Parts: sequence; structure tokens; C-alpha cells
Amino acid sequence: MENPIKIVVAGPRGRMGREAVNLVKDAPEFELVAVLDRKNNGLLLSEIEGFSNLDVKIYTDVEECFRNVDADVLIDLTVPETGYLHTKTALLHGIRSVVGTTGFTNEEISELRKLAEEKEIGCIIAPNFAIGAILMMKFSQMAAKYFNNVEIIELHHDQKLDAPSGTALKTAQMITENRDKQKQGHPNEKETIQGARGADYDGMHIHSVRLPGLVAHQQVLFGAPGETLTIRHDSYNRASFMTGVKMSVETVMGLNTLVYGLEHILF
Repeated sequence: MENPIKIVVAGPRGRMGREAVNLVKDAPEFELVAVLDRKNNGLLLSEIEGFSNLDVKIYTDVEECFRNVDADVLIDLTVPETGYLHTKTALLHGIRSVVGTTGFTNEEISELRKLAEEKEIGCIIAPNFAIGAILMMKFSQMAAKYFNNVEIIELHHDQKLDAPSGTALKTAQMITENRDKQKQGHPNEKETIQGARGADYDGMHIHSVRLPGLVAHQQVLFGAPGETLTIRHDSYNRASFMTGVKMSVETVMGLNTLVYGLEHILF
């Protein structure tokens, strides 16, 4: 067997981070060499409850981590500000990145893409790692050619920080590639409560639901005279994202630019 891909996981105590740590631990082609956490600096991960037998060092300082650890790939599943810093620092150190953090600006993505190309190494940023969610977005893009009226409803747990979700925004962006731009709804409609019609993106509406008990769900509703079409995806637990994370780690080793969206890997 070839040498395993050496991986640093950022955010190991988060719900997604724990799944990523388990993924790396259980895959013989991967090796966990360190983790980045906002506390517990200098401890071993095995000293944290729930991580027995994982004797890798915890770093709180990303620069220190990448100076001291021989790593191939960073998996970052944190928050936008931290994820951007981690990804930029990783690229500067010649380390590829697989990033599941949403909320990057277009300017930040452009900057990271330029840096990846200067370093000639890969970086993958994916709003969603669930294969079914990627198919949902792709099918919605295809349907938009035939259904010009569409609304997006995304539903997530109540601890999610950004709204609308990165998946909803990416879906809307993909739909606009096939949809003739138009302002939906009655031209004289009026919100009696501000925000009732959701966010306006290129004339279509995006609605964000936040409730405990949810994980990550989205439906895209298309309407035409006499018919509707609903395309829906549901993630019931965070293990659903790990197939895409694994695929991204394997793929990023052969890239020399930044790829935004898992659909560019699948299709």
C-alpha cells in the first residue's frame, strides 16, 4: 500500500469534526497526524473524552501546527472566520485543504484560489459534502431550464450561524445558470411582516428554517401552470457527509487549483 495521506483535522470536538476524526481513524489510506482546536493546547487527543487511543497532539495555533507537523491535507469543519485563516495558512505552508465551512465571501474564495494556483496545490471548499445534496443541486439546475418559477426552503438545526445556508446559495447560483431572470410573485405584492417572502436572490426566494431536531435539509420547489416539482434532500445525521469528505481528500491530492462545490468532482 502507498504511504497514507497525512491529515490534520480542525474542529475535532464539533459534531462534524468528530465524524471526520472517526473517518480518518478508520480509513487505512489516511493517517491522523494532529488536530487544531480552540483550547486544550499541547494535550493529546486521547486525553479528551470520546477520543481514546488517538495519541495525536492538539494545537491551538495554526502556524505552530503546520511548522511542526508533516501534513498533506487539512480538513477544516469549523466556522467561516477560522476556516478562512486555517485554509490560507495551510496553503502558505504547502498543505492542501478540504473545507466544509460555509460563509466565505466571493473575495475570500478568489484570494484562496489565487494562492492555491501560485502554490500549485489543490483546495476544495464544499458547501455540502452529502452526495445526495449534490445530486439535488444538480437536478435543480437541470429543472430550471424548464421551470422558471422556483423557491428554495432550507432547514437546519438551531445552532447554525449563517442564513441562508451555503447549500441554498450554491443551489441558487446553479439555478441562475439555466433560469431566465425574472421577479417572482405578484408585481404588487407587499410584505405585511418584513421578511415574510424570504431572501430575494435574482428574483427567486430563499427561506431559512432553524429548529432543534433538524440536521440539514433542503427542498427546491418549482411551479408551472397546472403542476409543481419538488426536489428534496435530507441528512439525518452527520455521517452522511463523510463519503464526500473522503472523496474530496483523495481528489484534492491531484489538484493544483481551488474547486468550489463538490459537483465539480462528481460531474
